Amino acid sequence: MEKFALNNGLTVLVESMPYLRSVSIGAWVKAGSMLETPAENGLSHFMEHMAFKGTEKRTARQIAEEMDMIGGQLNASTSKLCTNYYAKVIDEDLPLAADILADIVCHPALDPVETDKERGVVLEEIAMVEDSPEDVVYDVLAEAVFGGQSLGQTILGPRDKLEQYTPDDLRAFRHRHYGPRNAVVALAGNIDANRARDVLEKTFGDWQGAEGEDFPDARAIDVPRKLFRDKDTEQVHLCVSFRSHEMGSPEVYPTAVLNNILGGGMSSRLFQRIREELGMAYSVYSGPASYPHCGEYTIYAAASPRHFGRVMEEIDGEIEKLLKNGVEEKEFQMSKAQLKGSFILGLESAYNRMSALGHNQILLNRVIPPEETIAAIEGVTMEDVRLAAEKILTGPRAYAVVGRKAEKYLQYMR
Repeated sequence: MEKFALNNGLTVLVESMPYLRSVSIGAWVKAGSMLETPAENGLSHFMEHMAFKGTEKRTARQIAEEMDMIGGQLNASTSKLCTNYYAKVIDEDLPLAADILADIVCHPALDPVETDKERGVVLEEIAMVEDSPEDVVYDVLAEAVFGGQSLGQTILGPRDKLEQYTPDDLRAFRHRHYGPRNAVVALAGNIDANRARDVLEKTFGDWQGAEGEDFPDARAIDVPRKLFRDKDTEQVHLCVSFRSHEMGSPEVYPTAVLNNILGGGMSSRLFQRIREELGMAYSVYSGPASYPHCGEYTIYAAASPRHFGRVMEEIDGEIEKLLKNGVEEKEFQMSKAQLKGSFILGLESAYNRMSALGHNQILLNRVIPPEETIAAIEGVTMEDVRLAAEKILTGPRAYAVVGRKAEKYLQYMR
């Protein structure tokens, strides 16, 4: 892997995989819902959509047709922390892919007519999320954990705000966040650093703009809440959230091992007990999420109303058993093997390599070598897992529940 900066300050990371015939390229901008004020909530995601709706030299149709003509893939995503635009192409088509990517990231037209049309698309996406109770319960949970802070906001934003945003709002948001010194470009595949530099100086080299902003010092609120949302669903959807470690903490590895044991896969305790043994849920799992300055560890389950109380008891029971008796040697070794195997298999993908490079650089300001990750997984001990469980699972709990007459299910929550 090689790292360098273009003349305008844009950080570039290149990992050469010469045995491939493809290249994955991505541009990350540190602009996500955590960096939005309440008056801006949803603008990061709206901006991601508008990047594809035409630039200073391409229409939306031309963007789509030029990428289809080379058989490539072009897409983007927005998270709470950043926005990522990326393309996957045959190696010989990298110059065109980089030109299209730079065009949509650096020079979107933000035409009023296209803005109004795409507003309708985003509103439909919000409606689609509202039709997914699993998505809704996580939005309710964010409010329960973080309250009125920006981490408590949704990524898509509220409908009433989206209905009002104008091209000027998008330009003002871009003026604060979009610029080469607040972004990273990463490439992986059949490409070397010299060729990457030549291609990117021609495409991203004229980009100027914002220096960016620091993430706010967000923390879980002092007294976590139990929130509910009434929704006409057949199942009751539940999230239980605990406080966890911040992004970049070395505790990420013991927590990942713990997660695989408790609810991270098909062999996990929660899955085996609640789904396989009792047959009381189709979906039950757990997972950590880390942010600047804070993190959370969440257990999710969906069950019919008649099983909800029992499912809640079983979740509490598995947590208590883990805290009292610790983990077994067999499941400990299996969890570490799963993590290590999954990570190494992921290294076979140019897209995964590119994504890891860009994500780590934009959020941690460093690249984590694969050898470091593997060594960290192998170095986790059973005592590390015990301490992680004690620190996380004995702490304050936030709850979110979505379903018919959801408030009545709060009685099952501690």
